[in-house]
Amino acid sequence: MKTFNLCLLLSLAIVVYSMPVSPPTAGDEALAESYLRRFFNLTEETGPTVRRGPSQRSKKVSEMQRFFGLQVTGSLDTETVKIMKKPRCGVPDVQLGRFATFDNLKWQTNKLTYRIENYTPDMSKAEVDNSLERALQVWAKVSSLRFTRIYSGTADIMISFGARDHGDFYPFDGTNGILAHAFAPGTGIGGDAHFDDDEDFTFTSSNGYNLFLVAAHEFGHSLGLSHSNDRGALMYPIYSYTEPSTFSLPRDDVNGIQFLYGPNRDENPNPGKPDPTPPSTPDACDSTLVLDAVATLRGEKMFFKGRFFWRSISQNSQPELNLIKSYWPEIPDNVDAAYESLLSDYVFIFKGQKVWALNGYDLVPGYPKNLKSMGLPGTVKKVDAAMFDEDSSKTLFFVDENYYSYDEEKKRMDRGFPKRVDAGFPGMTSKVTAALQVQGFNYLFSGSVMFEYSVQSKRQLRVLGNNYFLPC
Repeated sequence: MKTFNLCLLLSLAIVVYSMPVSPPTAGDEALAESYLRRFFNLTEETGPTVRRGPSQRSKKVSEMQRFFGLQVTGSLDTETVKIMKKPRCGVPDVQLGRFATFDNLKWQTNKLTYRIENYTPDMSKAEVDNSLERALQVWAKVSSLRFTRIYSGTADIMISFGARDHGDFYPFDGTNGILAHAFAPGTGIGGDAHFDDDEDFTFTSSNGYNLFLVAAHEFGHSLGLSHSNDRGALMYPIYSYTEPSTFSLPRDDVNGIQFLYGPNRDENPNPGKPDPTPPSTPDACDSTLVLDAVATLRGEKMFFKGRFFWRSISQNSQPELNLIKSYWPEIPDNVDAAYESLLSDYVFIFKGQKVWALNGYDLVPGYPKNLKSMGLPGTVKKVDAAMFDEDSSKTLFFVDENYYSYDEEKKRMDRGFPKRVDAGFPGMTSKVTAALQVQGFNYLFSGSVMFEYSVQSKRQLRVLGNNYFLPC
């Protein structure tokens, strides 16, 4: 009997700047009904008076919001509708929690075969072969699984490209919708992976959909993994671009595949190279969290950590975790500093000796530029933190134990700098790793703590956890 545990995949993470709250439209209501029925098991009621009360739908909306890390309101707010409009997986029984499996469906051998039945015209055959082989090796590197390609006959994982109705009773939907789908391990169609040929697949570019990333996700399904609600996991249902050449399978996915097949027992799977630690998704509630940078953006707050950043619209809202490259593929991970200039209405992001500028969520043409463009001397190799002072329209750059003052109006560094940090912020003797000014207070982050200063008196008022602005 064929296994039809279909996993439709991945979506383009459409970046939309935060819009004013407005009531859901009739179209939103219809979308929610269909979405919740299909993906979160909102049941149909039968009988002479078919009417569903708001409580049942509200419960399912809350379940969906919880899975995607949204603020749990039970109502169709803007962010919830936005998620519903994104293409995503077609599996209706989404499980809450980190990595998940298809009721423990798995291959009974660790030696699997795969066959590429046809090709997409978007890429050369060599590029397709390379992308698919690397995608399988993502899983082999951390598990006991081994893959062999065959060129005829039936393989465990049959790989094909097709459009619309392509022969498996689960038609694709055209461009920018469902990118691919795969079936859980089993006989017949089990394990097979299909890719929507209406999409624009790429080899290295962040434009279109990177086939390596799409395929790596799909093969997770082929091996028995369902979706995870870990925003940083490869098995998160929404497509996000990550630089393929530096891709490392996240910890949540490693845990999942090793749960099914065990770890890689080879004595030296990567000769000459240390085994990298799988990247983990940061937790806003972690008391030991050390942030890379913080900044404001037109009323929002942004907190950077590794390859992620949180958006927080208000202190009472649930912070939204995103991948940096989902918004800005050109900006590197692990940034050094960031700040918003209220004079230019730009947000500046620093990494090494380069600086990027954002106008809203759009990259400003002409960037990145060198640190010298900000008036900093050539001896400065990186900025540890930066903060805009609203009263003086000056920007403070923290470098090691010193800080500089930059005049945003005159576009030049103030005389008499650098100064020691504790000269301007008495009692601040540790290195500043991030900085932020909010409503008349300066907040200097150092490691896992944050120091609050009065802008007017310059006095240190409190020592807080550095997730003070990240309610969880």
